[in-house]
This record gives sequence, C-alpha cells and structure tokens, in this order.
Amino acid sequence: MPAEPRMTMQVQAVLRTLLDDPATPCYGLRICAETDLPSGTVYPILARLELLGWVESAWEDPGAQASEGRPRRRYYTITPGGVERAREAIARTYHARRRPLPGWLSRPGVA
Repeated sequence: MPAEPRMTMQVQAVLRTLLDDPATPCYGLRICAETDLPSGTVYPILARLELLGWVESAWEDPGAQASEGRPRRRYYTITPGGVERAREAIARTYHARRRPLPGWLSRPGVA
C-alpha cells in the first residue's frame, strides 16, 4: 500500500471536509452531503484513508440511533498525523496544477 492516496479531486474533497474541523468526528453520509459525492465513492476513500492511518473511525453509541429511529452511524476523525499529511498532499497537488504548461503542450495549434 502506498504511503499516501492518489490525490484525486474526490479524495481532496473528502479530506477538506475532515479538515474543516479536525477535532469533530463526521459521519459518512454527512461527508457525502458536504462533498456532493455518492456513498459508493466516499466510503471506499474513507476505508483507504483509514488503512493508511490518516483517519480513524468508531461506531456511535447504539442508544443514540435507537432514540432517533435511524441506522447506527460510523464516525470518522482525521488523525493528527493525517491532518499534517493531508494538508501537505493537498498543497503539493495545488502547486503542481499551478505550474506553467510544458513548451510542447502550450504551442499554438496544439489541442
């Protein structure tokens, strides 16, 4: 497994949501809503981030969901090391996109 995930736009969106308030756990469907990504995209990203140690997860107390009549939620928290690594990775990705195009790509008439 690589030391960091491939920094796709979807991965960056999930990380930015978790970085908004790193101390506050966030459940999966809320991340889906905030990123406007489907659960089939968000949950695999969260699983990969957890395997890398960037994110930790825990199930909520069963009493909370029972009293609200909804399914039990799994909460995700970005780890302190994950905060640092995510910020660095997002910054690298941002700066990489800001580089000028190579000469062969920026020639007139090249689509």
